[in-house]
Amino acid sequence: MKQIAQYQDGRLELQDVPLPTAPPGGILVRLTHSVISVGTEKMKVEQARMNLLQKARARPDQVRKVLDTARTLGWRAAMEKVRNRLEIPSPLGYSAAGIVQAVDAGNTRFRVGDRVAIGGAECAFHAEYAAVPDMLATPVPEGVANWQAAYTTITSIALQAVRQLQPSLGERVLVVGQGLVGLLVTAFLRASGARVLALDVAPARRALATAMGAERVVIAGQQNLIQEARAWTDGFGIDAAVLAASASTNGPTEQALEALRDRGRLVVVGKAKVDLPWEYAFGKEIEVRFSRSYGPGRYDPAYEWAGADYPIGYVRWTEQRNFEACLQAMRRGDLDLEALTTRRAPFTQALQVYQHLMGEGGAAEAGVILEYGDVARENETAAAAPRLALVQASPPPQRLDRPVTRVDVIGAGNFARTMLLPHLKDRIPLGTVVNNTALSANHVRTKFGFGNATTSSEQLFTDEAPAATLIATRHNLHAPLVLRALQANRHVFVEKPLCLTREELAQIETTLVNSRGSVQVGFNRRFAAAATELRKLLRAAPGPKTASFRVMAGPLEPTSWFANQAESGGRVLGEACHFFDFFCFLFESRPVRVSAQTVWPAAGRLPFPDSVTAQVEFADGSCGQLVYSAEGDTSWPKETCTVFGAGFTAEIQNFKTLVVHRQRKRTAKEFNGKGHAEQMAAWTAFLRGESPHPVPFEEARRSMLLTFAAMEAIQQGRAVDTGA
Repeated sequence: MKQIAQYQDGRLELQDVPLPTAPPGGILVRLTHSVISVGTEKMKVEQARMNLLQKARARPDQVRKVLDTARTLGWRAAMEKVRNRLEIPSPLGYSAAGIVQAVDAGNTRFRVGDRVAIGGAECAFHAEYAAVPDMLATPVPEGVANWQAAYTTITSIALQAVRQLQPSLGERVLVVGQGLVGLLVTAFLRASGARVLALDVAPARRALATAMGAERVVIAGQQNLIQEARAWTDGFGIDAAVLAASASTNGPTEQALEALRDRGRLVVVGKAKVDLPWEYAFGKEIEVRFSRSYGPGRYDPAYEWAGADYPIGYVRWTEQRNFEACLQAMRRGDLDLEALTTRRAPFTQALQVYQHLMGEGGAAEAGVILEYGDVARENETAAAAPRLALVQASPPPQRLDRPVTRVDVIGAGNFARTMLLPHLKDRIPLGTVVNNTALSANHVRTKFGFGNATTSSEQLFTDEAPAATLIATRHNLHAPLVLRALQANRHVFVEKPLCLTREELAQIETTLVNSRGSVQVGFNRRFAAAATELRKLLRAAPGPKTASFRVMAGPLEPTSWFANQAESGGRVLGEACHFFDFFCFLFESRPVRVSAQTVWPAAGRLPFPDSVTAQVEFADGSCGQLVYSAEGDTSWPKETCTVFGAGFTAEIQNFKTLVVHRQRKRTAKEFNGKGHAEQMAAWTAFLRGESPHPVPFEEARRSMLLTFAAMEAIQQGRAVDTGA
């Protein structure tokens, strides 16, 4: 792999180095992004470029160590030690994000494919891979991109400084220094309800500080801080100050102390010279605190590397919990990292980036991001095979301006005649019914009141009238007919599955973007009265849930059209998609990954999966377990769904009963039907312009992607990212 190496003579190199190994209890991460801490890293590079005398002046602590060595071992040994130290390259970087590639056997929090934010100047380097302990890695929540998550460690430094300050609503706070950390401190103070006066030496920082929430910005050398502070505080002085500047002189400290009111507070987070003049510190009884990096746990090997967490009852905000808080702030939009980011560059150009930062143009930079590999993969959630990129479909219209004039039906088999058409009759005009068998087509026309009957759909999409199409054919015809209907700008209802391949799904979505029509898939169980009642219960309960759906489907006869995989797609695609969709409906969360296996081998008379068990992980931590079995006894309920949540257990049987156990009480309700009638009622209400579209296409798309991933999990024998 490649890594940035800094030598003590100032050289920077992009070197090929061995791949690191996950530490005990830790993980190996493939980086997608890292953030250059401009102030800290510029200082390191500048110190490296100094001659020995300059280095000695800049680091008197290191000089003392050399003198101690000379007294103990002699000058020759001391100088040899110095030369050896200067020859060894140092890593750069401490704030990054990426994808977990390997997990030590002692780690139980992470899995291969997880997105993580990582930190630590000892491990989270600017490199293609990083090996980090568990306590220096945090899962990236849904809604936060990897480039944002790469800021986590740096934002934690700013957050810890604000925690040390303990601002109260409405306090006026001075932030000295508007480098990367200072800007983030400003943002967190604004989010906490404090008012911020920002101070910096660079005029270019004014716009950045304002974007991050500063109420007033003072540029040293152009404005007088004390006068500005006096005017801003009605003469009382600043309530508190954060020293976020790196300075070799005591000037910033003295300015902050002078601006503070009596009994004001000063928090030091930057590497600044802090000598406290007696007349200010004593005279005003100033409280001074230092903020140590990311928070409690930093520099404690037992915490960071041995995983000994501090009890939350005693230490509320450890560095790990600060990481989590920062990521949640990003998710909520409290941190405008887009405004903070002034440069993004490929990792392969890192040396040119550092050269720019060390030049005159570097003063204007704040957030500088290095991007690794193919940045188009930055939001991937697993190290899985490449997925087909799908276009984001336009949302369906909320209500139709013009109701449709009729509904045409393609496919009038027993299912359509029994479960769908009775609920369309007398609700909306019925146009043409298309069926392969002429006699059946004519029978359906007469029974349900269609205007016409035909055996071919060729002429169905030629007119311009606003019409809808219901598709209830065999599964292999679903996608081609949906595409033709959308091209004719029709509103489509198609029985499940929507399609049989990822490629067909991509074609449908692309066509939908350019169509005035819409698509609803026949996932009827989400419309059942028992299902909607159960979802109300889940919405009221906090935290993730676990659902187990057991389907005793019965054996599939080889003579059934379902046994023709070319027509049906098989039982997983053709039937199990119902229950995958039901999990998505219940949890209202994005499916992340799925593992699945067949019970009977896909061989013999049925050379494709007939019975399947699957487990689905959702982004909110919920879990859905599906047992779809061709085996069993017919006296057992065909469909049973059991849900476990905080404070309750609920079970649906055949969508006729819902039993809830809560607070040591059992309640039962009776229902009727699996949602076919409610589904048709919702669709026809949309077609008449009375209500919004019942199911956004994105929800059907997720359910189909989950179904495809389950098939791939069976085929590949491993957990598969859904790509949803």
